Amino acid sequence: MFTSLEKFGLVCISIVGFQVFRFLFRTLYNNFLAVALKINAVDVKETGSWAVVTGATDGIGKAYAELLAKKGLNVVLISRTREKLEKVANEIASKYQVETKIIEADFTQTEPIYSHIDKQLTGLEIGVLINNVGMSYPHPEYFLDLKNKDEVYNNIINCNVYSVTNMCKIVLPGMVERRRGVVVNLSSTAAQIPSPLLTVYAASKAYVEKFSQDLNSEYSKFGVTIQCILPGYVATNMSKIRTSTWMAPSPLKFVKEAMKTIGVLERTTGYYPHTLLVGVIHSLEAVSPRLSRWLVIRTMENIRARALKRLNR
Repeated sequence: MFTSLEKFGLVCISIVGFQVFRFLFRTLYNNFLAVALKINAVDVKETGSWAVVTGATDGIGKAYAELLAKKGLNVVLISRTREKLEKVANEIASKYQVETKIIEADFTQTEPIYSHIDKQLTGLEIGVLINNVGMSYPHPEYFLDLKNKDEVYNNIINCNVYSVTNMCKIVLPGMVERRRGVVVNLSSTAAQIPSPLLTVYAASKAYVEKFSQDLNSEYSKFGVTIQCILPGYVATNMSKIRTSTWMAPSPLKFVKEAMKTIGVLERTTGYYPHTLLVGVIHSLEAVSPRLSRWLVIRTMENIRARALKRLNR
């Protein structure tokens, strides 16, 4: 016979064991099993003949444009610089034998650009929208100390928040009418973990995450899949990482993995090492929130110090 204390201990062990098993199974299912079995996966070729990609001339946006074209979709490329747009559009059209269309737009602006984009997209059967365009800080910095902070913060909010909202307003009606479509909104792991010295950027990406989750709840019954991708570091111009690594993959490698999750996962980092990183930080925060935030802020301060040193050379 067990004593009352022993029984209590067994109950506690069982609860902890169940939670550990639940966590491991969910991690295995979400990151490997569901993706491998393509559970609820969406074939983007069946959603429409055109894909629209914002921030399409570099990094993740360009990779999405290329891989969607590889699947046979015509691609609308939207970005700020016409010369880059024309170059990427010509490359994609030549390599994948699809139609391309370019729209020049500066997403740090607000209302004027969206009426222009709306007119340019009129009549296209848009099956996929990739809301990729985004801005971050020039380097990690304290909220009050960032140089040109008024302009930078305004641009971040316009580019990261208004763009996602307004592009969905433009494209979703056609998807709802046809009862099919995919919207992928790019957030960031910064929305999930402590992000001191990137406060406005992280907050803007938290908006993207929440917006995507609730919009998916509203429109999934109309056959529209709305996914939020929350990547960690990818070797892009924005991250200022020049050489890809296992933890900071190339844009093409990252997007290849992320596209496998369309329809499978509503919300994901898109790349398992980034999921692992978020899990480690969350585990540390569960043990000691103060220690977790201290480690993050020390890391950001080190990055800040190196950036300022380069600027002062």
